[in-house]
Amino acid sequence: MRHTLADVEIELQHEPPRPASAELRTLYREESEAPRKRATRQGLWIAVAAYLLYSLTDMLVVPDVAVYTIAARFVVGILALTTLETQIRTKASADAIDAWSATAVVFAYAGWLYTAQMTAHSQAISYYMVFGAIFMMSVNLFFSFQFRLALVASVTIMLIFLSSLYAFPAMADLQKLTLGAFCVSCFVFTSYVNFKLNKERYKVFLNALEARFQQKEATERGKALLRLSNTDPLTGLENRRCVDQRLRACWEGWQKYGRNFAVLLIDVDFFKHYNDFYGHQEGDRCLILVANALSDAIEPYNATIGRYGGEEFIVLARLETREEAGKLAEIICRTVRAMDLPHGQRRDGTSVVTVSIGASFTRNAGSKLEKIIHEADRALYAAKASGRNGIKLFDPNDPHSSDDSENIAAILKIAIEQDLVSMVYQPIRNVVSGRLDAAEALMRLKMLDGTPVPPSLFIPVAERTGAILELGRWAVRTVCRDMLASNLVPVASVNVSPIQLKAPGFSASVAAILGETGVAGGRLAFEITEGLEMEMDSDILRCISDLKMLGIRIWLDDFGTGFAGLSWLRLIDFDTVKIDRSFLHDCGEERGKAMLQDIIGLIRNRGHKILVEGVETEAQLALMHKFRIDQVQGYYVGRPEPSERFRASPADKTPVNVRALTPLRR
Repeated sequence: MRHTLADVEIELQHEPPRPASAELRTLYREESEAPRKRATRQGLWIAVAAYLLYSLTDMLVVPDVAVYTIAARFVVGILALTTLETQIRTKASADAIDAWSATAVVFAYAGWLYTAQMTAHSQAISYYMVFGAIFMMSVNLFFSFQFRLALVASVTIMLIFLSSLYAFPAMADLQKLTLGAFCVSCFVFTSYVNFKLNKERYKVFLNALEARFQQKEATERGKALLRLSNTDPLTGLENRRCVDQRLRACWEGWQKYGRNFAVLLIDVDFFKHYNDFYGHQEGDRCLILVANALSDAIEPYNATIGRYGGEEFIVLARLETREEAGKLAEIICRTVRAMDLPHGQRRDGTSVVTVSIGASFTRNAGSKLEKIIHEADRALYAAKASGRNGIKLFDPNDPHSSDDSENIAAILKIAIEQDLVSMVYQPIRNVVSGRLDAAEALMRLKMLDGTPVPPSLFIPVAERTGAILELGRWAVRTVCRDMLASNLVPVASVNVSPIQLKAPGFSASVAAILGETGVAGGRLAFEITEGLEMEMDSDILRCISDLKMLGIRIWLDDFGTGFAGLSWLRLIDFDTVKIDRSFLHDCGEERGKAMLQDIIGLIRNRGHKILVEGVETEAQLALMHKFRIDQVQGYYVGRPEPSERFRASPADKTPVNVRALTPLRR
C-alpha cells in the first residue's frame, strides 16, 4: 500500500475541531439520555416503594384517616408507575420521563397531605407535616432532575406545604412560622445543592469528552506516526522496516499453517549510471515510476511490495509453486521494460530501464527466516552476473549455491575453546558532561584463518543452533571480569537474545556469574532488541522480572524498528530506551526531526532514560544536546575497542568537545 508523506504530515499536524458551546449542550443531552432514563426509572420505583411503606406511619399517627391516606398513596403510586412504564415502552424522551416523575412526586405529596389533614389528631398532624420536606429533598437530591424541573417541583411542593400550613386552624402561629421557615430553608438549601450537582455533572461530562478527544488525537497521531515510520519517503511504498514485519508474518504463516510464499528481490539495472548521467532528481523520478509500475503489476497477486534500499525493491507473495514465482517475476520484468524509460548510458545493447530479479521460494520447514532472504539475494546476484535484465530462481541443487552458515555453525562450536570469539566495547557518554557513563559490549567472531565474520551472519546461526546460550554466558562472564570487576566503566551493557531469556535457568546463571566476579547487579545492563522475533510470553516476562530482582538494568534497544515497542513500554519498566540510529540519521529533513522529537516526547513521558545511537558528527551531538537527550553512542563519541584500550585511558576522559556545546544549554 502506498502512502504519500504529504498526507501523513497533514494527519500529524491536524487537530480535530472542538464542538461549540451549543453543540456541547446538545451532545451532553444526547449522551445523558439513556442514563437519565435508567436512573429516573429506578429512582421512581424506589420512591414509590418508600411512599407506600409510610402507610404504616399513617396508621400510627393518623389512624382515623389512615384508610384514606393509604388509598391515596396506592392510587398515586400505581398511577405513577403505570404511566412511567408506558413511557418507557413508547420510548418517550428522558425529559418527558423526568417531567412525569417530578409531577408524580408533587401529586404524591398533595394527595397524602390533603387526606391526612382531615384527621382529628391535630397535634400529631402538625408534626407529621414536617415530612413534607422529604418530597422536596427527593426532587432536588434523590432524582437527577435538571435544575429547572427540580426548581419548579420544589416551589410547587413548598407552596402546597405553606398554603396547607397556614390554612390548618389547629396550630399556633409561632409553630406555623417555625415550620414555614424550616420548609423555606429546605427549599433554599436543597435547590442550591441541586444546582451545584447539575453543574458538576456537566463538568464531569466535559472532562470525559476532552479525555476522549485527547485519546482519539493520540491514537490518530500514533497511527500516522506508524505509517510515517513504515513508509519510504521517496516512493511512498512500505520501507524495509515494514517489509521485515510482513516477511515475519509470512514466515510464521508458513511455519504454522504451511502457507507457501515467495520472496522477489528486484534491482534496477545500472541505476548508478542513470543517476550520474540524468541527475539525482531524474533518478528519484525513475524510482518513483518503477515503484508505481511494480505496484500495479503485483496487484492481481495480492502481494506486498516495499523499497528495500537504494534501487532495490522486494516483493512478498503467497504462491503455491516455484513456477508461479517465476511467472510473477517475468510479469514484473515485462512491466518495467514496457515503461520504455530511456537509459542511454547502458553498455549492454539495451537503451531502456530494466530490472534484474532474484526469487526464492519456501522449501525446508526447519529453515530460518533469514535463509529465504539470503537465497533471494544469491539468486539476484546470479541474475546480475548473467547479464541483467532477467530473472533467476534460487536452486538448492545448483553447486554454485553454497551456504556458509554450516561453516559458521561449525566454528561456533569451537569458538570459545579456540579463542575465536572476543569482545569489544563502545563507549556510552553523558550528553551534558561528556563523561563515560557506560559501555556496550559487542561480540566479534573470526574464522580459523583470521577472517572476521559479521555479527549479522553469525548471531542468527548461533540462535538457530543454540550456541547463543553458551556464547551468552561467556559474554556476561567476560564483561563482568574485564570491565566491571576492574572498574573500567561504571556500567556495561550486553545484548541478550530472546533464546537466552526463554532458556530455563538463565537468570540463575547470571546471578552465579555476578557472585563469582563480585560485581553488583546494578552495574550490568541487558539490552533487549525491539524485534518481531521477540514474543512477550510469560517465560520472558518472568525472566526479566528475575533479572531486575538481581538489580540488573533492562534496556530497550533499537526502539522504533518494530511495532511491539509501545506494548513493551507498558509491560516492562525499562531503565533506558535506546532510539534506533535510523531516526537520528533522518534528521537532515524537518519531518525526520519532528518524528524523532515525537518519539523522544513519548519515551520521556514514560519516565525512561533516553539513549540515542548512531551519533557520528558534531552536528548530531549538538542536536542531541538541544533535545536534552541523556546519553549518546556512536563513532563520534567513541568507537568499539578492546578492554585493554579502556585500561590505558582514564574512565572520565572526554574525547568530545563538550564545551563547544555550552551555548546550546540555554
